[in-house]
Amino acid sequence: MSTTSSETVRVAAIQLTTSGDKEANLATAWRLVVQAAAAGARLVVLPEKWNLIDSERRQVDGAETLDGPSLATARGWARAHRIVLVAGSISEAAPGTDRAYNTSVLIQPDGTIAAAYRKLHLFDVEVGGNTYRESDGAIPGDEVVVSDALGHRIGLSVCYDLRFPELFRSLAKAGAEILTVPSAFTATTGRAHWEPLLRARAIENQAFVIAAGQVGTHATGTDSHGHSMIIDPWGTILAEARDGEDVILADLDFNELARVRRTLPALAHRRNDIFG
Repeated sequence: MSTTSSETVRVAAIQLTTSGDKEANLATAWRLVVQAAAAGARLVVLPEKWNLIDSERRQVDGAETLDGPSLATARGWARAHRIVLVAGSISEAAPGTDRAYNTSVLIQPDGTIAAAYRKLHLFDVEVGGNTYRESDGAIPGDEVVVSDALGHRIGLSVCYDLRFPELFRSLAKAGAEILTVPSAFTATTGRAHWEPLLRARAIENQAFVIAAGQVGTHATGTDSHGHSMIIDPWGTILAEARDGEDVILADLDFNELARVRRTLPALAHRRNDIFG
């Protein structure tokens, strides 16, 4: 997609604290989606695992297919408000295994699923005195995903993917102008790394970044950093969430995106003969 469009698109990132009660989580997400749409957002991004965060076993037991109830509900929200909805991520059932994909889904205003991205990088780390083994309950995807919506190209990622710049460069090479980062970044890593990583991905790929985060303490006892952000291709933070539940909004100016890419053509200067 060319970046010569004069269109400005209002977008929203939703920040919430997901629990082990799926019905309550959907009710909260619905209320915040309605708030974003009422404020004029045409693209709304939910955080990672917006429909359920629970113990490993309950998380896998609560996994759904792409035509399951959570995404069916989210598709109804998109249709009702004529918005593009990046349904953060859900645990997607993986038949034949006792684990699940961590899957982000892009839904068009007519309710159709345009793209499904399965998280490539699983969070197996020790930080802040806690051990995280996402691979115990999840399996990785194997595909980089970019989709068209609102006349622009949107690249999908999930949380820990943020630490792997090669994924985002692949999205940029595939034409992504908007990068979505639904997340449940830990409080420990978030304080140190969340903002600089987000701004770096925006700057180096000359793209808008919409990062919708979980916040607060979950049923697992883990704490999420929050500080959801919308960032422009120059690395400027256009909006940042307060502590707690929030909806943030920003207008993405694609003339500005075109200007940045034209006057500082770093993407065009990449040595493809060296780096492939």
